[in-house]
Amino acid sequence: MPTLTLQNGLRVIFEPRQTDVVYCGYVVKAGTRNEEPADSGMAHFIEHMGFKGTERRRSFHINNSLERLGGDLNAFTNKQETVYYATILRDFFPNAVDILSDLVFHSVYAQAEINKEVEVICDEIESYQDSPSELIFDDFEAMLFEGSPLGRDILGRSERLREYTTSDALHFVRRWYRPDNMVFYVTGNLRWERIVDLLERHTPKAGEIPPLADRILQPSPLPSMGQRKTVDRHTHQAHVVMGAPTFGGGNPQRYALALLNNMLGGPAMNSRLNMSLREHAGLVYSVDSYLTTYIDTGFWCVYFGCDGHDVERCLKLAGKELQRLIDTPLTPRRLAAAQTQLIGQLRIADANAEGYALAMGKEYAHYGTIRDTDAIVEAIRSVTAEDLHKLATEIYAKDRISTLIYA
Repeated sequence: MPTLTLQNGLRVIFEPRQTDVVYCGYVVKAGTRNEEPADSGMAHFIEHMGFKGTERRRSFHINNSLERLGGDLNAFTNKQETVYYATILRDFFPNAVDILSDLVFHSVYAQAEINKEVEVICDEIESYQDSPSELIFDDFEAMLFEGSPLGRDILGRSERLREYTTSDALHFVRRWYRPDNMVFYVTGNLRWERIVDLLERHTPKAGEIPPLADRILQPSPLPSMGQRKTVDRHTHQAHVVMGAPTFGGGNPQRYALALLNNMLGGPAMNSRLNMSLREHAGLVYSVDSYLTTYIDTGFWCVYFGCDGHDVERCLKLAGKELQRLIDTPLTPRRLAAAQTQLIGQLRIADANAEGYALAMGKEYAHYGTIRDTDAIVEAIRSVTAEDLHKLATEIYAKDRISTLIYA
């Protein structure tokens, strides 16, 4: 898999695929955790504003740039990155590089556009507030990482957003939107030399990049543990999240953690939580467990929605499944079955070319490693029952678990 660092510091990773469809994008290591304390929602705000005009294009031309060719142009922001990405036929790959580079390096953040777009973002915030099954995850993370940038809402606060100016936007961009803080990823049936040539032409030259402003990533947060909080939101259904801190995405135990999570409450109907809370007890429509991983920390959590009077019973049943993973090591047959299931899900997920390309780009951006599905499979197969038992004993300990309830 070819990789290269351009003279301006931009890292490039490419996986050839025999298809006429190209997936590509910029992973900018600028997310919520990179905001200053007063910059609520700035990373997400910048993502929105990139589509509102560049030095060469107005918003209409941006929105029409790839769509008129049958392609797609989009972006998203999370806690540790902003991604601008495109899907396009290979003949129009130069168009994708042009528009993506223009958005990332040449957006102007005009005040007139800010004044309009900020109301769109405020509407997004209000819509999110009306969705308790989504909002509870943000509130849980705020509880777990209280006082840390990782505990802040990605969307920010409406009152602060309405104060932002062009100067505020440029301050953030000059600090984080630099080639040496990005990765460009691409998959498709392309020539490597062509990719490099296009990026060299459409990205800033090394001498054009102003001196680096002060850019300090805040230290890893120390998560809070063992809390319980109930919030009265007057919802028809109770919503519950329970979970605890784990470790960063580069930790060698990450494959054991993925196995535990998949058995506990992964997407398959045979997960332990689904069998217990839904199939046997009939208390929930859905129950799932999730892993959220950052470069230096992370957490697992379980979510379910149920009738208010069933909350304690559901929590007790979920606790029993966690305790089972602590008390009862897997037999060789059950371990092999769990490994086979996770490997199958991984292989099928990687068949989604767009998802694979994004995962490839994010992994290279944050860890400097090249995604190798075969190596991941071998790592999963090497996990032992003892590994799982030891990890479960640590991360599922009752005194580590925090719980948030929307009643």
